[in-house]
Amino acid sequence: MLKGMRGQTMVGGLLLAANIFVGCQGSMDSKAAHSPQDTLALETEAKQDTLAKGKLATRLKDSAKQKVDTVGVIKKDSVIRQAKMEQRRIKDSVRRELDKLPKHIYFTFDDGPLRGSAAIDSIAKARNIKINVFLVGKHANMSKGLKRDFQKYYDNPLVECYNHSYTHANNKFTTFYSNPVSAFDDFAKNEQDLKLQHKIIRLPGRNIWIYDDIRRIDLQSGASTADMLYGSGYKIYGWDVEWKIHGLTGKPLQSVTEIYNRLRNYMNNKTSQEPNNVVLLMHDDMFQNKKGQALLSSLIDTIQKSTDYKFEFMRDFPFRY
Repeated sequence: MLKGMRGQTMVGGLLLAANIFVGCQGSMDSKAAHSPQDTLALETEAKQDTLAKGKLATRLKDSAKQKVDTVGVIKKDSVIRQAKMEQRRIKDSVRRELDKLPKHIYFTFDDGPLRGSAAIDSIAKARNIKINVFLVGKHANMSKGLKRDFQKYYDNPLVECYNHSYTHANNKFTTFYSNPVSAFDDFAKNEQDLKLQHKIIRLPGRNIWIYDDIRRIDLQSGASTADMLYGSGYKIYGWDVEWKIHGLTGKPLQSVTEIYNRLRNYMNNKTSQEPNNVVLLMHDDMFQNKKGQALLSSLIDTIQKSTDYKFEFMRDFPFRY
């Protein structure tokens, strides 16, 4: 009898021990049985590979966020490396989606009317493209010929006229912007004198952007003037790529191929102010002779033949997806 009881006690003890062991380890189908122990566990946010309500462009600038397992010991370098990889993945994903969408280019010409303005107007008609001119009222009043050139711009449905100040700061930009009130009045005079219909401005000598939820300042001396203008309902636009001119001759300093490649790089790499929107800055006096005019026509032809870019008005900037 005693021998039988000892046997039962031994079996019971073994069963109890087994149950305790299984309870501690978890069943073979439990999460504990399949979870790696003491390893770094990084869980990224839900993939952001799809388009949603105009937030696509912003995502290119957003930092990648990750949920980190704080139980295990992790290395800082590992977290940084993983975060950078995730950021690249998101950017690549957004870029691929943007590549499927329409692309928009904006030809903008500053300082007109000047010698060259009439040719620009004619080329826009001949190529049937939209262009944007940022005008200086003082120039329009310098001669009857320039007044006629301004009127050609104004009457052309392919040309939209915007505000580039009345005096162009007399080319003394720091002095001009040191008094934001008088600078503001200069833009107001230009709008009234030229009867400009759009509240769109480019500041002379400054590449400043203030519109919608964007505020980008290159030089602080123009910031107060820009803020006053924006507060009065204006949008201030800068540029992404500049086709530069020689200060004395007015001739373009870069070839058509150079400018075309720069435009393509900005568009393809999504490095412009707004992805899929690239703003090109030029000046009217670059195109006062036949050589300059031929270069402008060649650039337009190259874009039209080699890309699907759409020429747009600045009043429609930016197209967001």
